[in-house]
Amino acid sequence: MRWWFKIKLWQRVLAALVLGVATGLVMSGTMGQEAATAWIETWLRPVGDLFINLIRMLIVPLIFTTLVAGVIAMGKPSKLGSLGLKTIAAYFVTTIFANVIGLTFGTLFRPGIGVDFEGVEPAPVSTEAPSITDRLLEIVPTNPVAALADGDVLAIIFFSLLLGVGIIAVGKAGKPVADLFNSASDVVLKITHYVMEVAPFGVFALVTYTAASQGIEALQAILTLIVAVYLGLIAHAIITYGLLIRVVLNLPLVRFFRGMTDPIAVAYSTASSSATLPVTIAAASDNLGVKKSVAGSVLPLGATINMDGTALYLGILALFTAQAFGYDLTFMNYVMIAFTAAIVSIGAAGIPSASLFLLAIVLETFGVTPEHTAIIVGFILPVDRIMDMARTAVNVTGDAAVATAVAKWEGELDEERFRDPAVI
Repeated sequence: MRWWFKIKLWQRVLAALVLGVATGLVMSGTMGQEAATAWIETWLRPVGDLFINLIRMLIVPLIFTTLVAGVIAMGKPSKLGSLGLKTIAAYFVTTIFANVIGLTFGTLFRPGIGVDFEGVEPAPVSTEAPSITDRLLEIVPTNPVAALADGDVLAIIFFSLLLGVGIIAVGKAGKPVADLFNSASDVVLKITHYVMEVAPFGVFALVTYTAASQGIEALQAILTLIVAVYLGLIAHAIITYGLLIRVVLNLPLVRFFRGMTDPIAVAYSTASSSATLPVTIAAASDNLGVKKSVAGSVLPLGATINMDGTALYLGILALFTAQAFGYDLTFMNYVMIAFTAAIVSIGAAGIPSASLFLLAIVLETFGVTPEHTAIIVGFILPVDRIMDMARTAVNVTGDAAVATAVAKWEGELDEERFRDPAVI
């Protein structure tokens, strides 16, 4: 087994992803899609589900311990305010770029032209949104223990920040508690490294199931939309994050993407930013040289509010809908689509059926009827997983890019580690 561990983890994960796609398509083609999916779901998918459970198990303890330890490492509560403002500003700017790129690719590819909706079963979607007041109140937990038990990420972040500031404020009296959280953070990160050794098997199982259950036939009817979304997401990753990493920060872009290979592969296979969070924090710290004080605070927040991939996707879907049903859009419609997609994508991870719910809100900006919205959702739903995987990978990459930027601006980036080719 020594040969297995001599292969770098990111290479094992990438190989598992490619083999998973090939295996799923081959099994679907030889056994038939229904039989292949049933066999994989019985014998192979449980391995993927086990991997997801393992990394989900680490989300709450990792956010709690790492964020508290990170605040303590800053030493001054005032530094936390500076970091927070820079983080939110950077997330907002990258989301605006995502909106513009999404609308551009939706205009260039025109994926809604000539789409046939015959046989599509409409899927009605509610457009009742929680008020801003309700969302703000949910950030402050009435019971921190319940927030930890429920995995309420925003509430955990708020309580962790407050606890960290409190530990700093009491000075020497808080040192035993500070030492406890520093040690606990190291322990949870070490467990994350152990769990990541299972990643190649989990990724292979999850991707094999997805490839077999979707099949080539299901993708053909919506191929232009999928291509537009994928190319738009790739363009956003290269252009937006490339400008940030290479031009603004003057860091090697290839090293950044190599350092993010593990989180990108896990995000792509699980389609969950939150589930990928432990892997993202570990990669940012170990591969990119982002100090714990920044990784532990910026990344959990990003996994909750930074949804570049979702914002880009909503822009393309809005144009897809307009083209398919013949809605004429003005320049102000484009502006409203971009603005609405940017706003509603914040916190999307906390909303049930997030992308479908958010789509309904965006489509309302240019008068799409509920009937047309239901048809679009019913048309996209069967293959949404394929696009969800890609936009989640971009969401995670964006979180790490902003964490790297904030770390450098705050003097919390180990550039030698970032540039060291021997690290990964």
